[in-house]
Amino acid sequence: MPGSPPADLASLTRRYLAPATPDCPTFVEDTGWEPIVDGVDYFARLRALFDRAGPGDTVLVTGLNLEPDMDLNGLDPDEDGYEALADRFARLVDAGVDVRVLLTAALFSGSVPGVAIGPFRANAFAALELRRRPQLAGRVLLDWSGSGIGCHHQKVVLAHVGGELTAFVGGLDLSANRFDAEPHDRLSIGEERWGWHDGAAALHGPGAARVWEVYRGRWTEAATLPPRRFMVTPTDWEPMNPEPFRHDLPPSPPAPPRSAPGTAVQVLRSLRPWKIDHFGMLYRRHWTVLPRNGTQEVFHTLSTAIRGARRYVYLEDQYFFEVPGGRRAFRLYGLLRDAAARGVKVVLVCSGRKDPVDAGVNKFRRRVTGDVQRGVIDQLDPGDRGNVIMHRIEDLTVHTKLALVDDVFASIGSANFFSRSMRGTDTELSTAFVTTGDQVRDLRVRLWAEHLRTELTDELAPRLADLDLALGMWRPEWLPPDAPAGTWRVPGYPAGFAPAERVLVPVGPWPEPSPRPLRRAAHGARRGAAKVADSGRRRLSSS
Repeated sequence: MPGSPPADLASLTRRYLAPATPDCPTFVEDTGWEPIVDGVDYFARLRALFDRAGPGDTVLVTGLNLEPDMDLNGLDPDEDGYEALADRFARLVDAGVDVRVLLTAALFSGSVPGVAIGPFRANAFAALELRRRPQLAGRVLLDWSGSGIGCHHQKVVLAHVGGELTAFVGGLDLSANRFDAEPHDRLSIGEERWGWHDGAAALHGPGAARVWEVYRGRWTEAATLPPRRFMVTPTDWEPMNPEPFRHDLPPSPPAPPRSAPGTAVQVLRSLRPWKIDHFGMLYRRHWTVLPRNGTQEVFHTLSTAIRGARRYVYLEDQYFFEVPGGRRAFRLYGLLRDAAARGVKVVLVCSGRKDPVDAGVNKFRRRVTGDVQRGVIDQLDPGDRGNVIMHRIEDLTVHTKLALVDDVFASIGSANFFSRSMRGTDTELSTAFVTTGDQVRDLRVRLWAEHLRTELTDELAPRLADLDLALGMWRPEWLPPDAPAGTWRVPGYPAGFAPAERVLVPVGPWPEPSPRPLRRAAHGARRGAAKVADSGRRRLSSS
């Protein structure tokens, strides 16, 4: 049965974090870790740092995509005060700031016109747009290294301003449609409402210095790629990274310890072994400075945390289903199943709408994903299936890659839940955090209030902080026996609960195994019976 997690930091670290190694240290009580929810707050923090940056400071950026014309205030080009991101970066260089931008690229799909295969072609044109500013020439690299079917998915901004290093690690790209916040009604798809929910973590101290070194490794790998070109038009081919450009990035500036009693932080990577991975196995090269054999630090720490769960596992993710590039050995569904079998409550929160750049119908069906159904629910005893619940959020893309466990462990980063990210087919960077304090509980309370669309008042906060009571918002069966009927379903129960709207939609689990495996089994039985009958007919005809 679930119990109370241990209170001392050493026990928490052993229970919820993978063992520290020289390549993946644990920063104990010396690294500040602060969660950021949604893009409006995130971009406000970037603006504040960029506005203070001056001679000798540094700004480093990488992401899956970047829009050179986005404004960090969320303004449109025809509004007063609008400043394109490309112009802001150029202005920073004019002020003496060392600005670097790494954009994910691909050789083939970055040159295919008229067909959007990932963000690669858009990034190639974004690089051209940035380089049109003379100040940014030589400061923008297209990074086409990595797995042949993967991409660089890390989303990082580093700002060394006024002698202090801040590292932002999360799921947010520098794109205009990430500028959103509760109640997520700023955006639209056609005439329909749409919102974007996302998150990041801000690090200070030695943990931020480690993020710098990860970025430095990425910059070195991109700068040492062989020369390649991409097609602008059939008659115009541009170099991916035209010389001259800055080949070296200095080591991390000093990042003195930041007092953080009762906390431990890890900075976690995922990547495959190959710097160049083209044409199957015909053309492969190992990394130059990144781990030669790859690494799966995100997978190992998340596995440890889920195995250690005693009360709950809460996950927000865009994908709870597998896509090409993963591998069964790096799937986490079995660990969720084992947690539910121990009595741990497993809550999965995902999108009601797809990212519009993804193909297919934009609205998700109100059903649990097949991989969760088959990998978790179908393998549980009937009495344990009620320990798992999935919710979709209406009209919202849930882009956070977030895990909370037992109010003591949190993970935020770029790594999606599927095995493609865990294996490192997409290179990822995430942060993990454990604490003896209230930081994880307070993050949970904030997130759950947002999803309930209720103001987090002084009256409501202690009710959401009460884990036994709060878990009942996901399934009525999880409420304490003495909770009034209608708790979390009727305004005023509990006191302070006043939802402006209802957007959480429970979509599972099905009480019985899903029809798909049953259909496969029935089809196999029919084929087997037909083969037996056909064999009997052949024997009779030959006799």
